[in-house]
Amino acid sequence: MSTTAANHMTVAESEACSPEGILQLGLGFWASKTLLSAVELGLFTELASGPLDGEALQKRLGLHRRGARDFLDALVALGMLEREGDIYRNTPATDRYLDRGKPTYVGGMLAVAATRIYANWALLTEALRTGKPQNGTEDDEDLFDMLYSNPDDLVMFAQAMTGGSLQAAEALARRFPWTDYRTFIDIGTAEGRVPVEIASAHPHLTGGGYDLPPMRPVFEAYAERRGLADRLRFHPGDFLKEPLPPADVLVMGHILHDWNLEVKRTLLAKAYAALPKRGALIVHDQIIDDERRQNAAGLLMSLNMLVNTRGGFDYTRANGIGWMREAGFTDVRFEHLAGPHSMIVGIK
Repeated sequence: MSTTAANHMTVAESEACSPEGILQLGLGFWASKTLLSAVELGLFTELASGPLDGEALQKRLGLHRRGARDFLDALVALGMLEREGDIYRNTPATDRYLDRGKPTYVGGMLAVAATRIYANWALLTEALRTGKPQNGTEDDEDLFDMLYSNPDDLVMFAQAMTGGSLQAAEALARRFPWTDYRTFIDIGTAEGRVPVEIASAHPHLTGGGYDLPPMRPVFEAYAERRGLADRLRFHPGDFLKEPLPPADVLVMGHILHDWNLEVKRTLLAKAYAALPKRGALIVHDQIIDDERRQNAAGLLMSLNMLVNTRGGFDYTRANGIGWMREAGFTDVRFEHLAGPHSMIVGIK
């Protein structure tokens, strides 16, 4: 629209063409960082034991008086807290998902966002210009080698994967015909949220998780806490260098998108080789719609792969189905799981 045309808009047309949405999106990091700081401070865990007034919260969280009230009330306005008078409490959602003491906690992903991803995304423009990750790794250094070499980073990464997998894991436990199978292994399992959800829902199953050896104590501790150490076993290995372990069902969640197309195809071929006849591979990610117009979360996740990995990218439904068929899988089907998450299932 030309400047002249814009100057002759009616009032109704001007209101319909408001800049509000543009400004809200552009400044969306204000709201995001407010929530991330609340998680980092342990605010929702503090309130999980009961409501508190503003002054008590300020003291318990170690907040300066100047910003405390605005911080808490901003969270009320954003729908993350409830308030009556000066008494603050969690919402049902933040109580369930942001209390560190609950098994439904998803704040691990937000904690990593606050300490690592947020800073990397500040360099998105540089990543778009260069195609290089902005995560602090050297040219010859792999992101996962860096994360797995530091015990604190390893635990934080594992907890982030647990938080990011909750929706998909719960839906996957319900949607797949697990009664037709006896064993399963989750590839790139991290802490083990996916196998724990599946095994909890289906007592006849045995299985476990496959990941790099340093993840073993993290996985085993989580399985023990969830009462599943007798049915879930850790399988150590490097899927870039070794064959995958055999099972009736293999699961790859948030794995393919970490890698370039060559590695994606290699991993699918390894899964096909490890499965028995009529065995199943489940791939789940924030799979992008084929028109690339609707699943904004999937497209933004692909940009996250740009910022954080050397070749990773997310993919469309048609991409994933095509790659699985190329690997030899038949009866390939796509199914939505929850939120932006979907799965593609292939049968050998």
